[in-house]
Amino acid sequence: MQSNAVLATLQPNYNILSPSRFYSSSASAAATFLPVFYPQRTRFSAPQYLKLDKQVLASASGRYVHEVKSPFKNAAVLSDSYSEASELADIEWDNLGFGLLPTDYMYMMKCSQGGNFSKGELQRFGNIELNPSAGVLNYGQGLFEGLKAYRKEDGNILLFRPEENALRMRQGAERMCMPAPTVDQFVEAVKETVLANKRWVPPPGKGSLYIRPLLMGSGAVLGLAPAPEYTFLIYVSPVGNYFKEGVAPINLIVEHELHRATPGGTGGVKTIGNYAAVLKAQSAAKAKGYSDVLYLDCVHKKYLEEVSSCNIFVVKGNVISTPAIKGTILPGITRKSIIDVARSQGFQVEERFVPVDELLDADEVFCTGTAVVVSPVGSITYKGKRVPYGVDGFGAVAQQLYSVLTRLQMGLIDDKMNWTVELS
Repeated sequence: MQSNAVLATLQPNYNILSPSRFYSSSASAAATFLPVFYPQRTRFSAPQYLKLDKQVLASASGRYVHEVKSPFKNAAVLSDSYSEASELADIEWDNLGFGLLPTDYMYMMKCSQGGNFSKGELQRFGNIELNPSAGVLNYGQGLFEGLKAYRKEDGNILLFRPEENALRMRQGAERMCMPAPTVDQFVEAVKETVLANKRWVPPPGKGSLYIRPLLMGSGAVLGLAPAPEYTFLIYVSPVGNYFKEGVAPINLIVEHELHRATPGGTGGVKTIGNYAAVLKAQSAAKAKGYSDVLYLDCVHKKYLEEVSSCNIFVVKGNVISTPAIKGTILPGITRKSIIDVARSQGFQVEERFVPVDELLDADEVFCTGTAVVVSPVGSITYKGKRVPYGVDGFGAVAQQLYSVLTRLQMGLIDDKMNWTVELS
């Protein structure tokens, strides 16, 4: 194989250097991705099924590449002989927000209605093709998950409870009349995707690699019915803090007219339509200077449910209360983990109906979720009355739980819960 032919396989269809280099500076090409190959020496640890045949010197670029046999065409990976320090992507790690940065690879596998998912494959990250009559576009037949990978000080990578995301996706798929990957398929796909994008996992303490698995009805269907084909896809992006406040307290407003979910509906599964439904109230709240919206139940309009994309906890003394999972509240994996951590730390945790009035004399309030981890609440406004909590920064309870959970996620303390999966 000629060296220029090998280089051709490495050309991405977008620039993956940094957000500031995604677009041309000229006005006429402001929305055009630049097909420039990045000059840095980088590498990633390829999945085991990538069999290296021979090394080819790419003289035009002055770097070594490997010719690869793999399930996907035109795959090539850079030599893994470079140092750990040179494998990181060229972005400003200290300025990560919570937004999409295109990475190198995504994972995809398909299944027909009534069938089973078979072995998927890694593909270059990019646009996907869907029929205009796809079930996900016309009838919202889709689910998503969210989990994170963290880089340890020794360079290895930790996943946090990926099997829980797999189980939740399977539960949601049953509700949405969709086939789903097995737990093993899900977890292995996550591992492969993370390893293929290893250079995008932030350095220790700089953030995490957000992992977004999708399950959607990709087959064409005109009448209202389950789609004839389904696609499972995973993409990733390095991220920092979810809220612009970072780990500073957020300010919530209670929404008592619009509702996130109804009994018997889909509020308890991670279907895509749940999130579009909160945008109206969330946008209005942010326009008024609030961070997000806290929803009440739609029947009595007095019990706490959840924030737009987070679960809520109320602290009074040694008791931590959170709304019970009853079909309208998403069973958050961070929520579940915080409950276990809190109990291990000696707190009494109650899962029950929590009246909104309990916010008035709470010691602390905090939110949990994959994106936010643990976010302290600085104030909640309800029917025009603002209730502040504590002073600047975390409350003592939220700080304690945040510290234990994040140190566990990052591999800084022993994982006595057996929640993490280590990748090298």
